[in-house]
Amino acid sequence: MSGSLSNVYNNISFSLNFQAEAMARLQEQASTGSRINRASDDPSAAYQILGLNSQQRSMEDYIDSLSEVVSTLELSSTIIENITSSLVETKLRLVQISGGIYDEQARERTAEGIDDILEQIVSLANTKHNNQYLFGGSDTASAPYTVEYTNGKITSVTYQGSLEGRNIEVAPGVQSGAFYVGDNIFRSSNRSSPVFPGDTGAKAGTGTPSVTGDVWLTVIHDGSNYKLSIDNGVSYTTVPVGGETNRLVTDSRTGQVLYVDSTEINSTGVELVRIPGTYDVFNAIITIRDILENDRGLSDAQLQQLQDNSLDSLEEISNLLLQQSVSVGSKIGFLDNLKDSLKNLKYDTEDEVTRLQEADIAQIAIDMSRRQVLYQMSLSVAGKLMSMSLLDFLR
Repeated sequence: MSGSLSNVYNNISFSLNFQAEAMARLQEQASTGSRINRASDDPSAAYQILGLNSQQRSMEDYIDSLSEVVSTLELSSTIIENITSSLVETKLRLVQISGGIYDEQARERTAEGIDDILEQIVSLANTKHNNQYLFGGSDTASAPYTVEYTNGKITSVTYQGSLEGRNIEVAPGVQSGAFYVGDNIFRSSNRSSPVFPGDTGAKAGTGTPSVTGDVWLTVIHDGSNYKLSIDNGVSYTTVPVGGETNRLVTDSRTGQVLYVDSTEINSTGVELVRIPGTYDVFNAIITIRDILENDRGLSDAQLQQLQDNSLDSLEEISNLLLQQSVSVGSKIGFLDNLKDSLKNLKYDTEDEVTRLQEADIAQIAIDMSRRQVLYQMSLSVAGKLMSMSLLDFLR
């Protein structure tokens, strides 16, 4: 009999505890609004939620990276546009001077204005964003362009940044460059044959030169032979009597070379040799400033020709920057679309987590009502069973 009473008590306790725990869980879900408050509530759904939460955090990291990359590219695009505007201003001033209505003093004043433009362009090319240089490629810690001054004026601008871009992962399996190689942005790389516009008789040799942009070729005669220099007379190369079809002339300062056909050289002088397709924005403007200053004593006719030729170099650089601006703009558009896609994916992930985790309040209310009825029934049955006496059993 004791065994029977013990079983009755255990069954009653189990039933009451079961119903009480069920109601407690339902009350917790109703108060928190969450169907799963611990992994044991639904192990399978809890595992899915953990995976979705991890995916959501990953999407947030990618979206943050995309926002930073887009911000960097937008600033780079603005800088390119500003430099393009500076080139337009330089071209306008040069066209005014080329009209022939300005005297030597006006040319000098224009040269001073162009020198100010050059300083501004160099500063823009060395812009930093979040303590990182924009146009140094993968080397974002050092200024990409070094400047050499002579008598307070810029005489050369040299790229010293990395030749490799820096890529950042902006989506699973997708990388994008945020920091450009300045030497690719501000310098053409479509080399053509050198053009010798002067009247010394020098012509292009057959070798491929390494000089870029414009280079001043100086031709002198020592009484026996002609001599050639492309480093402002720092060093000379002697031309044999009768000349050569492919004479190598080296710039002793940079090591760059120019091949000259010297067979028809018939006079001395200085001429500006052009290498189309190799101009960079800085040294093109330096050359224009030097032409206007006319420190080499060129004639008005020579100045006019060089000024006209300089318009071609500005046009080449302007076209290059226009292409780069379009390229950067296209990349910004692509990354903006990618960011929107990741945001949509993140929202879908959040919706899925909500679907798995959010409690159905209406259903909880129904379940609570059902559990309360069962609990009350269990209490009623327990009351009757626990109130039985020995006489009840004897009957």
